[in-house]
Amino acid sequence: MSLALVQSRALVGLDAATVTVEVHLANGLPAFNLVGLADVEVKEARERVRSAILNSGLSFPNNQRITVNLAPADLPKDSGRFDLPIALGILAADGQLDAAALSAYEFAGELSLSGELRPVRGALAAALALQNQALKDPTGRPALKRLVLPPGSAEEAALVPGASIVRAVHLLDVVQQLLPPGHAQALEGLNAGPAGTAPGEGWTRLVGQAPARTEVQPELSEVKGQAGAKRALEIAAAGGHSVLMSGPPGSGKTMLAQRFAALLPPMTTQEALESAAVASLAGRFKTERWGLRPTCSPHHSASAIALVGGGSPPRPGEISLAHNGVLFLDELPEFSRSALEALREPLETGHITIARAARRAEFPARFQLIAAMNPCPCGYAGATQRVCKCTPDQVLRYQSRLSGPLLDRIDLHVGVSALPAQELLTISTTPGEATHTVRTRVMAARAVAMARQNCTNQALQGHELDAHVDLEDAARQFLNTAATRLGWSGRGTHRTLKVARTIADLALSKQVLTVHVAEALQYRPATGLS
Repeated sequence: MSLALVQSRALVGLDAATVTVEVHLANGLPAFNLVGLADVEVKEARERVRSAILNSGLSFPNNQRITVNLAPADLPKDSGRFDLPIALGILAADGQLDAAALSAYEFAGELSLSGELRPVRGALAAALALQNQALKDPTGRPALKRLVLPPGSAEEAALVPGASIVRAVHLLDVVQQLLPPGHAQALEGLNAGPAGTAPGEGWTRLVGQAPARTEVQPELSEVKGQAGAKRALEIAAAGGHSVLMSGPPGSGKTMLAQRFAALLPPMTTQEALESAAVASLAGRFKTERWGLRPTCSPHHSASAIALVGGGSPPRPGEISLAHNGVLFLDELPEFSRSALEALREPLETGHITIARAARRAEFPARFQLIAAMNPCPCGYAGATQRVCKCTPDQVLRYQSRLSGPLLDRIDLHVGVSALPAQELLTISTTPGEATHTVRTRVMAARAVAMARQNCTNQALQGHELDAHVDLEDAARQFLNTAATRLGWSGRGTHRTLKVARTIADLALSKQVLTVHVAEALQYRPATGLS
């Protein structure tokens, strides 16, 4: 047979589109042509595939004209994930493999020059796409295809419940399973890997199953004092709100932020898969982190592209890598203006769209923003322990690095004051509340909100606010008076209303009372920025 078809997938954002690797062998001048909008890494597969086949003891059709087409031709392809399907297509077109057996599988994997398989990015996204394709099958029958992946990538893809994954260590492991009838002994005497394993021994079927969650996270009770900041983080966790903490250096802002993710409810399987799929695209997923909400803490020198994502092909940035988790931005005014303004859209919509001249990709970005800043350049404005050396103009310029529209999108503004040394060094016989205790209240409040509106309070929009907030008349009048006197925007007023709804949920109150609105008012900026 001179034509063979092998199925694989290409990454387009978080999607894994089906790609058919078409291999044709023809008479003529010897050549190896690869077409189908292939990137440089894909074109380099010609040399890797040739060496892998020869070093595995197989026959390479050197005296024929080889044409490899990656269809559809208008879909960009990158990375070395097509090495394995190209090699199998060449062997099948040359008659060394059973071409019909290829139709039961999808393949992805990079080949070393010795024929060993190396991990590739986006294995989890490919497994999810294969599973979704099976669910959309109009016949109602599950897909029969198995996904063949290298070690490392296979274990990652097997996190998808119900997925049919095969781990292959070497090219010969795959070839052994796809030999034509009557050629079962064709690979005798060949070694499949450096350990001397026989061909086929590296072929292992994995059943898609999520591992048990093992959470070992910092404990909130380790933070001494800061009752006001802890209360704000509890409200933020219960309602999905963003937080900005302001205080002098060493007051505990970073310590509080590092413990925030542990206050959030456990991730659902779907949330865990989404977060893991995004991390897989960036090559940052670790199996031991399965089910743990991510906390991304980029340095303040990070560019807007590093936060939003970009490149060719588009890759997710820190905003998307914090999906279903926490994005912690320390020293917030030190970030570039373009990087900070890039946060405005995902804070509102929960996703980020990267548009380039030739490519467009959309990534999820439902994260909780926890930001921290000093009140002035020296950090000690308003502090009692040390005297601030900044002039009023310096303080104003420093705080003006944060635009009004960005501050308007942050729900909770919290002051964190430094604790005296005596309080820090005192061994208390009554430690603060444990993470588990606060988390229990958070989960109860979230359960109330989900039962009422099927989303967090922060996600309420438009008519949903009127339908679900249930504001008493006295509280409505109180909020109206405060918003008018302080000159709040419509967004600032609505965000205060959402925070008040969360405070009421924590108190297990069906109606939002004046006391709940009064507490929510304390978390808006005292200046006229909002």
